[in-house]
Amino acid sequence: MTAIMTTDHPAWAEYGEGVCARAVRTSGGAWVVSWDATGLRMRCVSGTEDAKPVAVTTDPGVLPRTVPDELRTGLLALGPSQRLANPWLWDAITTAILRQVVQAAQARKLYRRWCASYGSSLDSSFGPLALAPTPGQVLALTDDDFAVVGAKFHRSVLRSAAEHYARYAVHWTGMNAAELADALTDVPRIGPWTAAAAATDFTGDFSIYPHDDLAVRTWAAKIAPSYSWPGKKDKTFGPKWTGMAGSDSTNLHTLTLSTLTWGSHAR
Repeated sequence: MTAIMTTDHPAWAEYGEGVCARAVRTSGGAWVVSWDATGLRMRCVSGTEDAKPVAVTTDPGVLPRTVPDELRTGLLALGPSQRLANPWLWDAITTAILRQVVQAAQARKLYRRWCASYGSSLDSSFGPLALAPTPGQVLALTDDDFAVVGAKFHRSVLRSAAEHYARYAVHWTGMNAAELADALTDVPRIGPWTAAAAATDFTGDFSIYPHDDLAVRTWAAKIAPSYSWPGKKDKTFGPKWTGMAGSDSTNLHTLTLSTLTWGSHAR
């Protein structure tokens, strides 16, 4: 059994040491997902169990020798981890949008206020857990509704995304990660970073994550401080990072997700 759950998504909330939970929506219903010392638990609380959430296991033990020794050793010490692929594309898009122009801690608080204020609530043994408002609910919000939760900046892109989702969701959900990331950039004010972050969250495939993201840079430098990493404004970080993984997209996924998980775990 893996000992670590990657809790990068802001819906995850902690309930004591080593215990966390969140609500998710699948195409069939709503689920409460939790993680503790016994592993991952999933319980359908409404709808049907036909579409079950999927957890992706990532093992840095498969990383190639092209990864610098210090970085590889640090990730091996982390060990295998699991991450829940977001089963609701709309939530993945919403989450990525709410991360625009704000720091990770602020985005987490904003997402939770957004869901608690305008989404739906599920009862659980952990207390009420909130799901994001649906596209229809988003389109019904007033300008003041966005402002009161701190989402005034995100108002136009959330509305535009909701309109596009209503038209293209069926098509989008059948795409692979790279295709989805490309398609999402057709939504006004969704750029490559937001599109890739949403596609990664939904598919669970971190090979298309924006690899020069500040979080990747930060944790890589902390894991391997003696390695000569490119500076903050140096555009060579992305190519260097993908080169470490070689031509296998699975290695790139593992390298990126394990590094981000190390950052969450270290904190």
